[in-house]
Amino acid sequence: MKQSLTLLLGIALILGFSPAFAGQEIAPTIQGKYVEVRSCDVYVGYCFANAEMGLTGEEAIMTWDVTQGSWNDVDLTGKKVIAIVRANATLGDRDHNPLPAKSILVIDSTATDAQADALSAMAKEFAGALLDNVVKTERTDITVQMDKCTDESCATVRAGDIVNIIAQCLNKGDKVCGNEEAYYAPLTDVKNAMPHYTDRDMFAGKGLGVTWDSSGRRSAYLATFAR
Repeated sequence: MKQSLTLLLGIALILGFSPAFAGQEIAPTIQGKYVEVRSCDVYVGYCFANAEMGLTGEEAIMTWDVTQGSWNDVDLTGKKVIAIVRANATLGDRDHNPLPAKSILVIDSTATDAQADALSAMAKEFAGALLDNVVKTERTDITVQMDKCTDESCATVRAGDIVNIIAQCLNKGDKVCGNEEAYYAPLTDVKNAMPHYTDRDMFAGKGLGVTWDSSGRRSAYLATFAR
């Protein structure tokens, strides 16, 4: 019996399983809040989504607000990074490839050079191929606020005069056809994603060949991230 237990323990260790830590979750090395806004409804009925495909939804703004942790051994606690994306088709369209995409990164002006590099690397890892072609990187003050919903907002994101986002909770009056669902998934790996109503979605930067300032869509996600 003793030899059998020893053999099983040896096999477990070879496979990378440690009985001493069985059932324990590995703490994430980085975590925070996430805000995403798209240029089409993400909380929408199938027929309405089909009507928008190919006409809108090529743009997105993705915001990571690090509340704790590090990336590439660089502490990023309290730092923020925003990616603005313009794709080749409606993001999330199952029948058309949105790639290649162009993107701009906006990095927290309070970040050191090492932190800026780490924030850029983190965003590229999280967003994948959407950030394969970063045409410009900006540095400016970024503020992110996510609270319980009030009459004014649930979340705001501001990056100088480049980005301005205001999102609110969805309510019964925001339904159009009664068959709405979270039709498009978030563009990156997040947790606890909830669709929200967008009061303002503004991008006024240069480099993508387009700017916008829109409102009145069910086009935002509020979530958390951890890795």
